[in-house]
Amino acid sequence: MNNINIGLEGVEVGATAISNVDGERGELSYRGHPIAELAEQNFVRVAWLLLFGEWPNPHEEAQLGQFLSSHAVLTRAERDLLAAIPADTHPMLMLQALVPLLNTVPLESIDLPSESSDAVEGLIVAAKIPSLVAAYYRREQDLEWPLVSHGGDPIAAFLKNLHGRTPAKAQVDALRVAQILQMEHSYNAGTFCGRVALSTDAPVVSSISASIGTLFGRLHGGADQAALEMAVAIGSADKAAAYVQEQIARGERIMGIGHREYQTLDPRAAVLKPLARSVCQQPEHLALLDTLEAVEQACVEALEKPGKTLRANVEFYKGAVFYALGVPPHFFTSLFAMARVWGYLAHALEFRPEARLIRPRARYIGPEIKH
Repeated sequence: MNNINIGLEGVEVGATAISNVDGERGELSYRGHPIAELAEQNFVRVAWLLLFGEWPNPHEEAQLGQFLSSHAVLTRAERDLLAAIPADTHPMLMLQALVPLLNTVPLESIDLPSESSDAVEGLIVAAKIPSLVAAYYRREQDLEWPLVSHGGDPIAAFLKNLHGRTPAKAQVDALRVAQILQMEHSYNAGTFCGRVALSTDAPVVSSISASIGTLFGRLHGGADQAALEMAVAIGSADKAAAYVQEQIARGERIMGIGHREYQTLDPRAAVLKPLARSVCQQPEHLALLDTLEAVEQACVEALEKPGKTLRANVEFYKGAVFYALGVPPHFFTSLFAMARVWGYLAHALEFRPEARLIRPRARYIGPEIKH
């Protein structure tokens, strides 16, 4: 398979106005707004901007918030489906299975810039995914469910649904920033998979489910769980350098270090790393964060090359933030899906009107037909 670009690096397969990943400069923007600026905004405002290309006015922002609140409540049938999932099923597999089965009939109308039915159905899915995650967590912990709270800020509502208590403002702010940072990232593997599904004229729920399945992989969204579990396994910061050297000698990946797109620092990590330091206050959390920082420093010293700075990507420190918020590692990637569904929907709205069946060719290298 010589000269075949299996990973499609550098191959343009479409055009988008949603986000721009400038790997050489280490910049990421949504609709022309830099990610550091967006991280200071309200989550619902950024979601509207991502979907429709402009900031919402106060009425549009309030309308979207109310719509999400109304549709966050799981129906009896949806709760029954959730209850039927085997107890040892990973949360990402739960989401991939249940998203296509969600009731996407709107309970109320909403005025949107898009007339596509995908917009309303996608918004309902985006509203219900946090509810599925919170309820599934509470079921696993043998806590009362379904949800105890909905309404208001969707980030605060999720944390209250998860733990059954009103979260501190610092906790809400930390999760808000983390979720905005990972809402969208151009033609990543999950988004591209969703475009392939849409190109067949599949419904938007099938596209989102396909994207979530792709996000589960440890080389994509699953790196957040892998990075934190690595820190736990290392045990302490003073053992990090030896661990890195051992992994390099074995030719093994160090999850969360480096990014295919960014030749310099991942701009999302630049925002998330100090945020992790601000929320990791408990001794256990601080020890894990110190270990992660020591791993990153050891990787910089051992792996940096001219023109290529190998530093932590957004996945590396995100797990520390989630863990400090009381989220167990195997739920990390489901929180990623809660955020990235907005990017999946934005691409669905952009791609659907001009979709064409995606059907690449393969070079045949097998035996020839014997005549």
